[in-house]
Amino acid sequence: MFPLTLSALRFAPPGRVVLDSVDLTLGGEGISVILGPNGVGKTLLLRLIAGLLPADGGALDWGGTARPDQRLAMVFQQPMMLRLSVFANVEFALRPQALSAAERRQRTAAVLARVGLEHRASECARLLSGGERQRLALARAWAMQPRLLLLDEPTASLDPSATEQVENIIREIRTEGAKVLMTTHNLGQATRLADDIIFLADGRVQEHAPAQRFFARPQSAAARAFLQGELPWRIAFDR
Repeated sequence: MFPLTLSALRFAPPGRVVLDSVDLTLGGEGISVILGPNGVGKTLLLRLIAGLLPADGGALDWGGTARPDQRLAMVFQQPMMLRLSVFANVEFALRPQALSAAERRQRTAAVLARVGLEHRASECARLLSGGERQRLALARAWAMQPRLLLLDEPTASLDPSATEQVENIIREIRTEGAKVLMTTHNLGQATRLADDIIFLADGRVQEHAPAQRFFARPQSAAARAFLQGELPWRIAFDR
């Protein structure tokens, strides 16, 4: 699947160009965080990579092939829960894989324990709190043992405690070898999690840099303006 290369990727619904000539290359390790102003197309970019939307131009190259393998998962900002138990929500996601029923049950139990939901396994998933739902959505994806995990604003509506739990799970998934590509509006979260930053503006990737360098010395005027506008204090960038 890697390197994943996006070449001149374009998304232009009638009357509006959202993404125009997006060029990006991603390796298979670490956490890459997509930042940018509202409406710039961060979520759309994830959906294009996931194959949920057709691009209007350009190409994706998955390590020399036109399509990814099966180990790609996406968790949405508002994940949908099946009208089933917490346990069944995870087990159902594993049915397309070549696993026996016993293997599905074993993997489901293990991942629910890792996200702290084993005690809720028999309860209806739709009765979970927002933070618990997000942990369950991550558990469903994690159980699939993804090589690439796409996360769209995974903590957007969560309180600080639930946010910390979700961030810890994301770190664990990364440690086990998954590449994580995520969007966030939380710059503090980006500094805590990101190995590298992808900054989108005006329909293109304006910068792709290691996180520490991006926050200390953004190279583009658009990134500097974005950071100065989003942070609740004045910031002087390193020269």
